[in-house]
Amino acid sequence: MPALNVEFSDRELEDLRQIAKERGTSMKALVREAAAADIARHRALQEGAEAFRRFFSSHADEFAAAFPDDEAPAKGEGRAA
Repeated sequence: MPALNVEFSDRELEDLRQIAKERGTSMKALVREAAAADIARHRALQEGAEAFRRFFSSHADEFAAAFPDDEAPAKGEGRAA
């Protein structure tokens, strides 16, 4: 399995040791779990954003009607130069 060396400050390393001890796990497992949780969170946010984009696109006319002040002016509309 590929590995990654990560540098921590002395304070961060001591905090990691303490947290791992409190949780009854190794520092390696603690850091791996934190990274895996962040990866899962990132993927969920990406999926949520994509679902929102699909929903918004499929209801664009309804949003435009409900929030006309938020619509960008069409080409040729707006301030004169």
